[in-house]
Amino acid sequence: MARKKQPQNLWSKIAYLFLIFGIFVVANLYCSDWIINNIQNGFQVNNEIFSLNYVKNSGAAFSILHDYPFLLIVLSVIALVVLFSYIIRHAGTMSYYGISWLAIMMSGIFCNLYERVMLGYVRDFINLTFINFPVFNFSDVLINIGVIAIVVLILKRTQLKQL
Repeated sequence: MARKKQPQNLWSKIAYLFLIFGIFVVANLYCSDWIINNIQNGFQVNNEIFSLNYVKNSGAAFSILHDYPFLLIVLSVIALVVLFSYIIRHAGTMSYYGISWLAIMMSGIFCNLYERVMLGYVRDFINLTFINFPVFNFSDVLINIGVIAIVVLILKRTQLKQL
């Protein structure tokens, strides 16, 4: 049986996926540790736009499912497996933009998963003071930015394919 010929840049795109994913995971966890350590040592930010307030969140967005940490862990693992599988299967036809946005979103999912498994909760610390909104973290920002970017790419009908 003849082997299916893979596009020449397939492996470079998969390497790119892991590079972007790794950079955002390390930066996210490092910055979160740094900010939380400073908050615990008395550093404060409190202005008209945002404040830093350390909150241990055992749930998901808006603290939903706080009584079901195992379910949140399972859902995060499933999301990561599905997204990684999709990219690896379609990397040859995906644009670097699509891979970047998915890697950014996946890094946010992974960092929340990591904290939930290692600490038993997610560390939230960004509080928007100009509106009544739940406290959140960098991982939440990465997830939302990734989702918005993917929706925009899909609406532009690129469907994560080459531009």
